[in-house]
Amino acid sequence: MSQVLGDRQTLRRKLHFFYAPIEAQLADVERTLTEEIGSDYPAIDELLKHGFSLGGKRLRPALLLLSGKAVGSVSREHQVLAAVVEMIHTATLVHDDVLDEATLRRYRQTVNARWSNESSVLLGDYLFSHAFYLASTLDTTYGCRVIGRATNIVCEGELRQVSSRGNFDLSEEAYLSIIEAKTGELCACCCQLGAHYAGADAALVAAMARFGRDLGVAFQIADDLLDVLGDEPTTGKSLGTDLEKQKMTLPLIRLLDQVSPAERAELVEVLAGPAARAREVLSEWFARTDALSYAREVAQSLARRGVEELASLARNDATSALEAVAEFVVSRRL
Repeated sequence: MSQVLGDRQTLRRKLHFFYAPIEAQLADVERTLTEEIGSDYPAIDELLKHGFSLGGKRLRPALLLLSGKAVGSVSREHQVLAAVVEMIHTATLVHDDVLDEATLRRYRQTVNARWSNESSVLLGDYLFSHAFYLASTLDTTYGCRVIGRATNIVCEGELRQVSSRGNFDLSEEAYLSIIEAKTGELCACCCQLGAHYAGADAALVAAMARFGRDLGVAFQIADDLLDVLGDEPTTGKSLGTDLEKQKMTLPLIRLLDQVSPAERAELVEVLAGPAARAREVLSEWFARTDALSYAREVAQSLARRGVEELASLARNDATSALEAVAEFVVSRRL
């Protein structure tokens, strides 16, 4: 337990350092979220506040604010849209927990575990609709349009992943395409909005979006590694859900590509069975191949490629923070 607490404290210190250039603006975003996420009905207010406490790192609003500051200055539009993207991210988490039948997130019960699937679906819908209402209060429709398109792509990615469950022939290319949609797109959206509302030209806006997309994909690969390697007391969330739902992730895809046809057939049988046994058996197979190191290297390579998109920016504390975040997302344990 002391190790877990130490890891959590280290994470908080790192995030505080990364977010230092936007500390005041991020505090304004938190105030906006507190004001916007609430209800006059006590039972609903409790549900909303619990659901929103599961978001965690505030990575997406931080990306939006840091991108704005890296290319110019942060305005009220940035702060509103940072709250919007965090609402959307939280909605996707709440819905993901239903899909995965997860019971733990951020060391707390998920909404579906504490209340019900019905409450989770409705909470996610509430957050989605309120996010778009808040975005519509800005003077232009640019934010709504970009976020709307990104949200559709995220949902499409999730649908593609659901339809790919049990497909043990899923290719690395198809996997990367799915996670680019379900995770990379919202990060790309954040960086695009940050740059646009800071007055960047179209080329720089596109470069910042590419940075965010690569960062998001790297983040998801790291998350998939945690699902097969991590332990719940340390990560504070349900693990093994990918195996339980027979989702193919990069470590598994690489592993199946590295073994003989007979061994592959044996592994597919294991993956099609109980997740607890699969997790136990896989640890032995991972030790025999480069599947884990390969997945880490892909994540690191994507993060490095993303950072290259920042080369044209002036050097400042926000640019340095974006580079540090890129390094952090592929090395995290939580």
